[in-house]
Amino acid sequence: MSKTVAVIDYGMGNLHSVESALRKAGADSVSVTDKPEAILSADRVVFPGVGAIRDCIGEFKRLGCDETLKTVIEAGTPVLGICVGMQSLMTRSEENGGVACLDWLQGPVTRFPYDHRDTSGAKLKVPHMGWNRVSQKSTHSMWNGIEDDAYFYFVHSFYVPADQCDSVVGTFEYGLQGAAAVAKGNVFATQFHPEKSN
Repeated sequence: MSKTVAVIDYGMGNLHSVESALRKAGADSVSVTDKPEAILSADRVVFPGVGAIRDCIGEFKRLGCDETLKTVIEAGTPVLGICVGMQSLMTRSEENGGVACLDWLQGPVTRFPYDHRDTSGAKLKVPHMGWNRVSQKSTHSMWNGIEDDAYFYFVHSFYVPADQCDSVVGTFEYGLQGAAAVAKGNVFATQFHPEKSN
């Protein structure tokens, strides 16, 4: 049976690199779309995101994608959130002076400290950009075939504190412990960019 993947296009994602990675991974059909009927009929849905979260949430809601995604999640269709897509699924973000997120996963999104340092006191650059290990905290089908402590590619200035979210299935260390991946029901979301991590 053919599997279709809808990548939600709300003007704020790294759409073509996600589409390309899905095709490389063997997806039968990939549609980059904002059309509710295409998203609702897909076998899998990807919620990508880059940029400022206020703009992302605003555009996502303006296009009605929030209601479409809610229907998809309630129907049990597998959903993958990426980077700001993951952050948008959380409760609230500190970015842009504070933004209410979609609240489908509980937990805050906070900024790395301005004077961010590792445990030895060495200054760390923000944004956190580059390769970092992901420690798997629980089993999940999305981890199948991926070794624990594998490297993934990150680009972000905001993160979900691992100790403030009960849906964490993977963590990263960058002077603190953040949620690298969260999962609840049919939703799996990553702070890292899987499409840039091959």
